[in-house]
Amino acid sequence: MTNLSRKLLAEFLGTSLLLAAVVGSGIMGVDLANGNIAIALLANAAATACALYVLIVLFGMISGAHFNPVVTLVMRMQGEISSRDAMAYIMVQLVAAVTGVMLAHLMFGLPLIQVGTHVRAGAPQWISEALATYGLILTIVLGRRHTPAAVPALVASYIFAAYWFTASTSFANPAVTLARALTQTFSGIRFQDVSGFVLAQIVGALLGYGTASALCTVVSEQSSAIGDTEKHSA
Repeated sequence: MTNLSRKLLAEFLGTSLLLAAVVGSGIMGVDLANGNIAIALLANAAATACALYVLIVLFGMISGAHFNPVVTLVMRMQGEISSRDAMAYIMVQLVAAVTGVMLAHLMFGLPLIQVGTHVRAGAPQWISEALATYGLILTIVLGRRHTPAAVPALVASYIFAAYWFTASTSFANPAVTLARALTQTFSGIRFQDVSGFVLAQIVGALLGYGTASALCTVVSEQSSAIGDTEKHSA
């Protein structure tokens, strides 16, 4: 197996298991919450965050644990992945996300493919998705620079929080968004709402990357200035 094949396999497994966790925990949460949506959302958020932490730890050293086309886009902009590999990552992420939704349906005895019916449209939803993705990219880029070992916990914690402080419950991932249009369960979204979410996610990712780059530049300049001062003092 080639190095790229191993990376793509890791992306496939990680993305599909993440979607199985997102959709499956949503189904289980609703089944057990007896109509209490807050409890269902809490279960959904907690299961997603825990799964995300585990998957990043397991696959991070193999593929980088992107599991998200906008994360792959940002890594391409940073020069950490080639254009060819980035396209391969994104295609695998999309296929894997759909596979994960189908796995969740299979586990709970539901039709494998459904047409999403959950309405998620309008400016508040789009702003939420832009902000959720903005924060996710900030977390990843700055976390990798300053505390690489903490990135799995940082990302999982941020997503758990964003489930609650955004009106959209923080999809923050184009592959996740498209796949969730194939379920009518708690985690679903209508097909006609997908494009608005994805556009908002891309805008948020680009703004997040721009902000993180500016902050990293400031830190680098400050470090250089401190080093020059110490050198002159010596």
